[in-house]
Amino acid sequence: MSYRTEQDLLGERLVPADALYGIHTLRAIENFPLSGRPIAPALIHAYGAVKLACARTNHEQGHWAKTPDTFAALEGACEEMVAGFLDEQIYVDALQGGAGTSTNMNVNEVLANRALQLLGHEPGDYATLSPMDDVNLHQSTNDTYPTALRVAALQMLEPLEKNLVALQEAFQEKEREFADVVKVARTQLQDAVLTTLGREMSAYGEAFSRDRWRIYKCSERLRTVNLGGTAIGTGLGAPRQYIFRVVETLREITGLGLARAENLVDATQNVDVFVEVSGILKACATNLVKIAGDLRLLSSGPDAGFGELYLPPRQPGSSIMPGKVNPVIPEAVTQVGLLIQAHDQAITQACSMGSLDLNPFLPLVADALLRSIHILTNACEIFRTHCVEGLDANRERCAAHVHDATASATALVETLGYETTSALLHEASESGESLRELAVRSGLLTEAQFEELTRPECVMQLGSRPSKSPDTTCGEGE
Repeated sequence: MSYRTEQDLLGERLVPADALYGIHTLRAIENFPLSGRPIAPALIHAYGAVKLACARTNHEQGHWAKTPDTFAALEGACEEMVAGFLDEQIYVDALQGGAGTSTNMNVNEVLANRALQLLGHEPGDYATLSPMDDVNLHQSTNDTYPTALRVAALQMLEPLEKNLVALQEAFQEKEREFADVVKVARTQLQDAVLTTLGREMSAYGEAFSRDRWRIYKCSERLRTVNLGGTAIGTGLGAPRQYIFRVVETLREITGLGLARAENLVDATQNVDVFVEVSGILKACATNLVKIAGDLRLLSSGPDAGFGELYLPPRQPGSSIMPGKVNPVIPEAVTQVGLLIQAHDQAITQACSMGSLDLNPFLPLVADALLRSIHILTNACEIFRTHCVEGLDANRERCAAHVHDATASATALVETLGYETTSALLHEASESGESLRELAVRSGLLTEAQFEELTRPECVMQLGSRPSKSPDTTCGEGE
């Protein structure tokens, strides 16, 4: 293998002659063998967009006027990075010291050397096109890295929102499908009152509706960027016209509603916006964990558990127990939710540990935040397609629970009164008869009256019936 010699502040190093990375990337590879995870592709693509915006803005201000081919090559390299063609050239670890400087330098070196290739030069010919003097012109890691992170998060939130809408609609469809399935509701895991399976599904859909709205509002938090602020937000080393224009150029490239922060110093040193967005992701993860757990519980058994729901069978569940099928999709979704909650803790700690004019822990924030968005997007999709859309009600089991459970008693109180119903319950527990059988045998209710009081319209109506008469019927919308 042939090598080229590159130099930095600390001395000289040999770099493979055809490598698109350079000495700064080489040192980062050696210094940070930490997670073994690459930079999130979305962050790489967003960084390409940021560098493209900077290059175009600098070109508008007269740079490379005498060497238009240089700008064209740099622009082409940036566009390749945006399109994902240079992902494999970003070698630095996702976790790194230096507030993301290693990522920025890896990007600078790759773009410079790729542009040199487009010009017909060999990588490393930095006298023609330099990672620092050309690619990084009028920039700092401290304004490009957080800007790229915001752009990446905004772009990744769009498919997450779409998947949340689809998940919400899947539960709303089950709400309609199960509207007539009366079942026992449970509080503290004990029989409580009657409800319908449809009503339970409606609550799940409503929870994800709130999550969808929260995710949508994240764009307002992330759209403000500090690009142009350079090192600490004062714009040191950057022309005023560049600072005023560069965010507009980035907005044109990405199609996102980006805006320059009014206080660039604040936007550079304080990154609480990522805590807020992470908290919104955590809220959604919390709903996923809770609802996935409910589906596991309602489908438990199927013979010795609740058995009120059928989950779509996805794979055999045991190497020793024949016929066993486990709720693997809710279990996988639960693990995603727990990991997002852990990511939120890491993001909170990292954002709170910023010092004075900069937060040096943004690589951890970026890795955790973008991973959370990615796995949450995937979890919502597989939860919907592999589980929710295939849910089916065990109507016979639900009906048996209604007829046998003491929860049915609450539906009789308005008609029979509390004392009579309590006595009926006590006698049923002593005799072993179901509440329905005893009520009918005692002459307190006919079978038709019992069915009327426990049918979906009665169970789902808001508030009490206007009369205690056994003949009172429940109508739609009462």
